Parts: sequence; structure tokens; C-alpha cells
Amino acid sequence: MATQRCDGCDRRVRIGGGIGDFWSFSNDGPTQGMDLELADGAEFFLCFDCIERLPDDRDATTADVDALPAHDVEE
Repeated sequence: MATQRCDGCDRRVRIGGGIGDFWSFSNDGPTQGMDLELADGAEFFLCFDCIERLPDDRDATTADVDALPAHDVEE
């Protein structure tokens, strides 16, 4: 299983594909985040929880990602 840290909350989340899934043939669940390019041209990998916290009424910017709360639970 491949993982990547969310740029918003710093939580490590599963990403689909990758060599880890190929060799183990594991299906540990769906991808839990994605890369986004924001209105100001910045690119971030965000988990789906952080994506849900971005504003709905306007285009998200780097300031919105910086304002996301850190993940509370230790992994």
C-alpha cells in the first residue's frame, strides 16, 4: 500500500496504484486523496477530508489550505 502525506492536515493517507499494490495485489481500500491545482496556481495533495473543508462559494487558494486544521490523532 502506498501512502502520501496530506499537505493540509499532514495525515498519511492511502493512494491507489503504485508498485506496492502491483506486487502485493492488495486491495486495502480506495484512494483517500488527490492532487489539486488551486485558483492561484499552487498545487497540493489533499485528503478528501481537507478537500471537503475548502470553501464552496469561491475558488480555493493557498491561504485556504494554510488555514486547514492539523490532524488530531497520532498515527
